[in-house]
Amino acid sequence: MSDIICDKKVLDHIQKDAFARHLGATVEIVAPGRSRVFLTVTETMTNFHGTTHGGVIFAISDMAFAAACNSHGRVAVALNVSICYLKPSFPGDRLKAEATEIHCGRRTSLYDITVTNEDTGTLIARSQDQAFRKDEWIVPEK
Repeated sequence: MSDIICDKKVLDHIQKDAFARHLGATVEIVAPGRSRVFLTVTETMTNFHGTTHGGVIFAISDMAFAAACNSHGRVAVALNVSICYLKPSFPGDRLKAEATEIHCGRRTSLYDITVTNEDTGTLIARSQDQAFRKDEWIVPEK
């Protein structure tokens, strides 16, 4: 099987993410190696300062990373994630996480992820993530 997106089958597989559904996040594959995640922050997603909990921001960044690195149809898992929190967000904010593939090799791949406030364009967080590409396929070879 070639290393290309299996369109609907891969997207259907990624849509099975129970945690994304739990948070109310919407995950989209834009193109092979690119994805977007949208999430509206609720009161239950805040910390004791009243701002969006860092774990929620990390989670949507990680969802975008996972969708992008698995979008080719080959199973990929995280090797390393480094995130920088830059600005706060608040309940009612609609966050957008976008992942872009920087490198896709035989065994590893690298992604830049940004989390922004969709309404204001404010950069909330930025992450650089590395994946390990397994010799397995989301949609098995025939």
